[in-house]
Amino acid sequence: MNETKETNEVIEAATIEKVNPFLSVWMHPKKTARYVVQEKSLLFVFLILYLGYFGTFFSSYDPEIFPEIPIWALILISVIASPFIAVISNAFSALGIWLFGKLFAGKGTYQQIFKAIALSALPSIVLIPIYLLWFLIDSNSFLYPGEGFSFFSILSNLAIFVTSIWAIVISIAAIAEIHQFSNWKAFFTLLLFTIVVGLIIGFIAIIMVFLIGIALFI
Repeated sequence: MNETKETNEVIEAATIEKVNPFLSVWMHPKKTARYVVQEKSLLFVFLILYLGYFGTFFSSYDPEIFPEIPIWALILISVIASPFIAVISNAFSALGIWLFGKLFAGKGTYQQIFKAIALSALPSIVLIPIYLLWFLIDSNSFLYPGEGFSFFSILSNLAIFVTSIWAIVISIAAIAEIHQFSNWKAFFTLLLFTIVVGLIIGFIAIIMVFLIGIALFI
């Protein structure tokens, strides 16, 4: 209880400058994280998550993998599924980062971490207009990407690469700001969490393959 109070006092003691999170997060992620944690409601955080995950879902469209799913169905699925998957994913990530952060004497609370790391979804919003323009201007290359490279296919791949890297940068900065420790500790906090999640997913995949293999030979 005292630790939570002290953490809040440390963050509140810093000067809270009013910023536009959608713009400032690109160059000032720590300042943006501090502002969102202190000044923005959970509803605003949910909006960030929704838009970010919608961009991620929309950019994942691949007619070669899902040939039976039309573009309108993908948009509908994205609109419906994004808020649920976004909140669940962010809640799970916040829990892991909060716990691993404690190994490095992190001082952030779970709610503060939940709000702060949601900012890592913001870069994915950039993907929405890119893919919409691609579909509207050059729908043929959008629907049949395997037929050759186009300007938009190159632009979209570059955008995905940049936004993915920047999402990691934002995550590290946000974790460092809220847990009140160095960027290196934030990096290792995120790395440990990612490794553990990867091991869990790998273990589950091995079990599933093993069970499927047994089922095929029974």
